[in-house]
Amino acid sequence: MNELKVELKKLVIDALELEDITVDDIDSSEPLFLDGLGLDSIDALELGLALQKRYNIKLAADSEKTRKHFASINNLAELVASHESARGEI
Repeated sequence: MNELKVELKKLVIDALELEDITVDDIDSSEPLFLDGLGLDSIDALELGLALQKRYNIKLAADSEKTRKHFASINNLAELVASHESARGEI
């Protein structure tokens, strides 16, 4: 799971072009939006597209579940792991 978290941190940095942030700067349990990493709704859309391209995960933009999944790297890692497990890839 730690490798997945690092991979997701890199995905966030690359997809959102966060030039001044490194993998080590992102706390896996820290919120990605508002007070945490400071992402906004546009970032959420871009991150959703990146997840769809990389992991074939489709999320509803206005879903409460999506907000929960996007809460932190830990939550995203759980989503990806469960999605890949369901597809038989883990």
